[in-house]
Amino acid sequence: MDRRSFFKKAGAASAGAVAASALAAPAIAQENPKVNWRLTSSFPKGLDAIFDAATEIAANVSEATGGNFNIQVFSAGEIVPALQALDAVSSGTVEMAHTCSYYYVGKDPAFAFGTAVPFGLNARLTNSWFYQAGGNELLNEFLATYNTYALPAGNTGAQMGGWFRKEINTVDDLKGLKMRIAGLTGKVVEKLGVIPQQLAGGDVYPALEKGTIDATEFVGPYDDQKLGFYKVAKYYYYPAWWEGGPTVHAFFNLEKFKGLPKSYRRILSDACAMANTNMLAKYDQRNAHALKQLVADGAVLRPFSQEILEASFNAAQEVYAGISATNANFKKLYDSQQALKRDSYLWMQLAEYSFDTFMMLQQRAGKL
Repeated sequence: MDRRSFFKKAGAASAGAVAASALAAPAIAQENPKVNWRLTSSFPKGLDAIFDAATEIAANVSEATGGNFNIQVFSAGEIVPALQALDAVSSGTVEMAHTCSYYYVGKDPAFAFGTAVPFGLNARLTNSWFYQAGGNELLNEFLATYNTYALPAGNTGAQMGGWFRKEINTVDDLKGLKMRIAGLTGKVVEKLGVIPQQLAGGDVYPALEKGTIDATEFVGPYDDQKLGFYKVAKYYYYPAWWEGGPTVHAFFNLEKFKGLPKSYRRILSDACAMANTNMLAKYDQRNAHALKQLVADGAVLRPFSQEILEASFNAAQEVYAGISATNANFKKLYDSQQALKRDSYLWMQLAEYSFDTFMMLQQRAGKL
């Protein structure tokens, strides 16, 4: 081919490409529109392991869409109070929130299953339920009545049982105790004589310091150290039988979520899944170091007694039976989790539990 012929054909091909590009541009613009959302978090910026999950979602979505889908993140109180995040999403005040479903059990006890219920699932089984056993579909079927859609966007792992001003050895020691505790657990501990209080994270320390409450649970060593609870209540109990694997969700206004291009919904879903994995990894890595420092600073570790655990378990079963008898949404979610639990613990007690137990014994023997 001579030089003139080559450039003539190349020019024709280039012209065709330009024409094709011009034709495709409007379609591409429609599939990758400029979208600006606002996200309200239920957490303060200082609790970085939880709060940063929202900023990570926003950053990953922006990067994956070439900056076309931007989510502006606001901490608790900047737009609405921490415990009003769901209402803001439902009404369309904001398009998105990062919050815990169980903060809203006052609206319906079924909200508890989005985060955790007493003697529920650990972190791995929680993810199994949401991603593989139909849990997320069941939750969103319920949430649709509140004009919301949700995706798992964080998990703390099993939490600590909280900080107490005095030792708690028996069920009688719980009677009359004013305790900050979230979710459905309030109804359970009421049966044991506790007076539950629901407070946002930023309000807990001053309430404990002033004696407005006698005890509080929050998350675990990493966050608890930041909040300084050991300074005003030295007894640190474990485990949080009410939060074996609590999930933090990204809540979306249902109509806004449906209105996104399919590609944006996929990107948003993937970003939330990454945040879900990353938060758990952060806590697993950071809690051990924080626990050592808390003990060095005077925290006194105590396990809940078998008496308290048994009484709490029995009280939880009474609560579940009572609610299930009158609330179909609650019963459907509860039955789904119970089915997974019955099967999964058959498996987990073999390989997983046996392996972890052996390795923990090696750690105690100083071999690791």
